[in-house]
Amino acid sequence: MNKKDLIDNISAKLPNTTKIEIGRLVDGFVETVTEALSKGEDVSLVGFGTFKVSERAARIGRNPATGAEIKIPSANVPKFVSGKSLKEAVNKPKKKKK
Repeated sequence: MNKKDLIDNISAKLPNTTKIEIGRLVDGFVETVTEALSKGEDVSLVGFGTFKVSERAARIGRNPATGAEIKIPSANVPKFVSGKSLKEAVNKPKKKKK
């Protein structure tokens, strides 16, 4: 599902809201989460999950073309940890077709 599909699906669930309004809402959500993560803050949505920043340590890698060792610097990376309700929804047993 891409952004347009997401907006279309939300629009179907909120019939009195325009797709433009929903698009602005989605953009605002992404911007707000991005700003919070860039400040080192976590964003928790109970039942859905938590967006957080994790530090990846520096390490030695290899250039696949030459095999030469390269130093990969440490970096902060965004992560998403799913909440209980989301995990349960994704792992529901599927009904068998007759």
